[in-house]
Amino acid sequence: MLKRVDVASALIYDRSKHKLLMVKNTKKDSSYWSLPGGAVEANETLAQAVVRETKEETGYEIESAGIYSVREVFFAGSGHHAIIFTFLARITGGAMEVDDPDGDITEVRWMDLREANALMPGLPDITIASLDTLSALYRFEAGG
Repeated sequence: MLKRVDVASALIYDRSKHKLLMVKNTKKDSSYWSLPGGAVEANETLAQAVVRETKEETGYEIESAGIYSVREVFFAGSGHHAIIFTFLARITGGAMEVDDPDGDITEVRWMDLREANALMPGLPDITIASLDTLSALYRFEAGG
């Protein structure tokens, strides 16, 4: 049985340079590029997780502009059933720097959309038009 894990990631696009912010993940003997993000911790909202993870992995402070996509992935090797919530986000402060407590992120880089799409086959193609529309509203509501 796979363990359910919620993951929050940030899609950050610099319109002036036409670049997307990506991070290089290194696990054992392999590496891959992805959007910054990671697992949601106990008592943390999705929005809080994406802000925390992005700061740790890139050095940038961000604010969310809504949900871009929701994906579901079975990772049989790690025994995880991940629900990945990708937020559109914009940088509000900080500077590019990796301070990942897990030690998984080895590089941060701005990439053009073509290169980013080629390096992230699991994410639907990111286009300028898709960045201008939100696919869903996200709001945290405290229960009573």
